[in-house]
Amino acid sequence: MSKQSEIEALRSAYQRDLAEGTDRFFEPRRTTCPWCRSDRLTTRLRTTDLLQHKPGSFVLDRCQDCGHTFQNPRLNESGLEFYYRDFYDGLGEQKMSGTFGGRTKMYQGRARSMVPHDPTPKNWLDVGTGHGHFCEAAREVLPGTSFDGLDFTDGVELAAREGRVEHAYRGAFPDLAPELTARYDVVSMFHYLEHSTDPDRELRAAHETVRSGGHLLIEVPDPESRYARLLGRWWLPWLQPQHLHFIPVANLRARLTDLGFTVVAEQHAEAHDPVDLLAACWLALDHTAPREDAPWLPKPPGALQKTLRATLLIAGIPALIASTLLDRFAVRPLSHRLRVSNAYRIVARRD
Repeated sequence: MSKQSEIEALRSAYQRDLAEGTDRFFEPRRTTCPWCRSDRLTTRLRTTDLLQHKPGSFVLDRCQDCGHTFQNPRLNESGLEFYYRDFYDGLGEQKMSGTFGGRTKMYQGRARSMVPHDPTPKNWLDVGTGHGHFCEAAREVLPGTSFDGLDFTDGVELAAREGRVEHAYRGAFPDLAPELTARYDVVSMFHYLEHSTDPDRELRAAHETVRSGGHLLIEVPDPESRYARLLGRWWLPWLQPQHLHFIPVANLRARLTDLGFTVVAEQHAEAHDPVDLLAACWLALDHTAPREDAPWLPKPPGALQKTLRATLLIAGIPALIASTLLDRFAVRPLSHRLRVSNAYRIVARRD
């Protein structure tokens, strides 16, 4: 089936979903911070879906006491299903697989961050593994380690079929944790916690799953990055509406300590992904251009819209090239000094 035929086959279902509007996809708005329970909230960002361009608007609030930033109102179960649909799987599966599959060097860097603390882990569970590309790359760094994957999408089953993970667990990590008690030397969560409806519950599940003396490896977007403020809605890690929570590093360190972990490493420059300016440029161009066809649009774009889109994107190529060069060669070496690192990584030992 061609992509156009697939879009047409899905269009009627999406239009039925949208017939009642998008308000039904949200929980009631919170009046307190989900991290510290303070009622001192302020709006940090209002935006739309800048990647898929599905209908809806989204708000991120920031706690003035602890700095935690979170989606408010938050998507409910129906909303999560609607906005995740055809992003990592379905229509989006091939695109996402290509995006994540071509980042071997980055994945190996993540695996190497564990070497100073445990150079020979026997069992490693990657939570939120997606299609398992990290596990495949990490095996080159740690050939004696058995990598398992866990995810709530069918990507983890694909990872097992492709041999990227030894065992695939599909479902919610907190629900599966009791059957995995103290089984793993390392549990990793790379850009996973921000997707969770309850990050604290995920951390408690990790504490249950890691053996005594084992390690938890976490990487998340850094809401304290200067880029988060300077680029505004065009900062890619905001990734609305999928990202629900943004945890300042001090908050995460404190919570891990409370749970019985000792933080043994904190990295910022090493976790930085040098794509901020390129992504911001692309998001702005894509937002300005007429939409390309998608099943959540009531009808396909016409010939004029397609021509205008192609013309604008071609005109933007020099800006995309320039932003790529700035990201990689000007900003990346200074990312930590300039405080623009877009992520941070923590290694914590379970006591």
